[in-house]
Amino acid sequence: MAEKPDGAEQPVLEALGLVKAFSPNGGPGFEVLRGVDLTLHRGEMAAIVGPSGSGKSTLLHCLGLMDDPTGGELSLFGRPARGMPEVDRSRLRNEAIGFVFQFDSMLPEFTFLENVAMPGLLRGAPARQALERSRELLAAFGLEGLAPRFPRHSSGGERQRAAIARALHNRPALVLADEPTGNLDRPNGELVFKDLRRLASEFGAAVAVVTHNEAAAASCDRVHHLRDGRILEGVPGGPRP
Repeated sequence: MAEKPDGAEQPVLEALGLVKAFSPNGGPGFEVLRGVDLTLHRGEMAAIVGPSGSGKSTLLHCLGLMDDPTGGELSLFGRPARGMPEVDRSRLRNEAIGFVFQFDSMLPEFTFLENVAMPGLLRGAPARQALERSRELLAAFGLEGLAPRFPRHSSGGERQRAAIARALHNRPALVLADEPTGNLDRPNGELVFKDLRRLASEFGAAVAVVTHNEAAAASCDRVHHLRDGRILEGVPGGPRP
């Protein structure tokens, strides 16, 4: 179970009127996000669905401090995130936020054991400690057999599930997943969504998943529909399998 940060009664993430505008090549600006409200608590899994170009990935990048919104308010763990110094943003990303992307980004020259240990190693943890944590996480997801193997010798589903284990390495309170099943067939996609649900239900993380798969999204606690840069609704999800 992830350790609770200070202010655990507060939302892990809270966005109010979030705006993101771009001005390509110095031309007129246009808003991709046009006033998004979103709140996420520990142990909760929320899906963000919508058509291509609706701003889903842009929203996730802002929530994960990989990009800075141009308007509105964003708080993580009770701390205002807009205007936060980059050194603090980087530390928060590394220590408190886990990321899972459409492409697993496994480093081909390292084994799965080493790949899953990478967030701890980058944080400065002793190698032995980081590798032991990696071994525990692989076992927790039934992937212990992958430990000595290299990514090129495994399936896309195995790599993506290992990427979820990697996202948990530093015990993040927030996990953000961007189209994590986009390159997988249905059976592997269902396994990945099951693993993501475990991050909330068993590990206590707040999980936000961007997806085109509305059937999978319905298994989340809440479903947010993003259209033209705005969230139209946040409705309860369906029963979990």
